[in-house]
Amino acid sequence: MNNWISALAELQTRGEACVLVTIIEERGSTPRNAGSKMVVSAERIYDTIGGGHLEFKAMEIAREMLEGGSQQTRLERFSLGASLGQCCGGVNVLLFEPMGQPQAQIAVFGAGHVGRALVPLLASLPCRVRWIDSREAEFPAHLPEGVTRIVNDEVVDEVDNLPPGSYCIVMTHNHQLDLELTAAILKRGDFTWFGLIGSKTKRAKFEHRLRDRGFDPALVQRMRCPMGLAEVKGKLPIEIAVSVAAEVIATYNMNFGEQGSTSEPIARLMPVSRRSQAQ
Repeated sequence: MNNWISALAELQTRGEACVLVTIIEERGSTPRNAGSKMVVSAERIYDTIGGGHLEFKAMEIAREMLEGGSQQTRLERFSLGASLGQCCGGVNVLLFEPMGQPQAQIAVFGAGHVGRALVPLLASLPCRVRWIDSREAEFPAHLPEGVTRIVNDEVVDEVDNLPPGSYCIVMTHNHQLDLELTAAILKRGDFTWFGLIGSKTKRAKFEHRLRDRGFDPALVQRMRCPMGLAEVKGKLPIEIAVSVAAEVIATYNMNFGEQGSTSEPIARLMPVSRRSQAQ
């Protein structure tokens, strides 16, 4: 899919933020005319504004905007000479327009009681949820909008498929599987937040085993276990789910604020009764 219009539609459907880059002014000899566009997502580009170093530089700028969560338009002027390694000699002015609100990408490993209580809470937020388990029968018949069910006998393999910056939640039915998922997530290291269900005793055992595998203790400290806000008490699945969701929301809102976005914070989209537990 190379057409920029089709790309925008597809990315919007997936809830993936992108930047639309448009040549709004051309002077002299340039590879493409004013009005030419391309779309830049976190992982690829669609269509073209002429290729070469100009396009590469535009892609760099667009991805910096995506990583920073910028929602402000931006103008950049480029001379197509030696500094860009292009011999056209003309001038292009590019307009960078962020499209789509940044959305949290959340991976929930485990479709047990707590997972079934947690996923509907997450699905009511502006995020995309990958719900992963090897047991197809554990999933409900109907999934909330924004949730993708992934059934894979090799659950750990799904860690490699997660978008960078994902929020990872591990709550499977098997402690050894939890350990292997933890190792895979920590090995990638590019998660925004990682929570593991369990007690302080479970954490101590996992820390010991991860040290034996050569993991840096500083990296292991990024693991939240027990996860969830301590202020939200209780052992019922829904109580644990609310606690975990609240911590995810708090982390998201903190990062969202640092990025300077004008979007409505996630906490405001929660029912008041739950919002008070997240604050």
